[in-house]
Amino acid sequence: MAHSTRARESAPWIFWPVAALWDLLAFVLRLTGRVLGVILGFVLMAVGILLTFTVVGAPLGIPLAILGFLVLLRSVF
Repeated sequence: MAHSTRARESAPWIFWPVAALWDLLAFVLRLTGRVLGVILGFVLMAVGILLTFTVVGAPLGIPLAILGFLVLLRSVF
């Protein structure tokens, strides 16, 4: 947010509505990215856990579940 605030301060006052709309669009895209990251993390964890239940899929399932957890963790924080 600090970067967009600096851009709005350096823009002329007549462009303030455009800068505010740009900030809103950037916020929505960041929020959407986080939500998609959380969903992707849950899906990867679920598939990894399901693969871990099979003995043959365990070597692939464990790293997949860990990757899903890390994606989920990165999306939340």
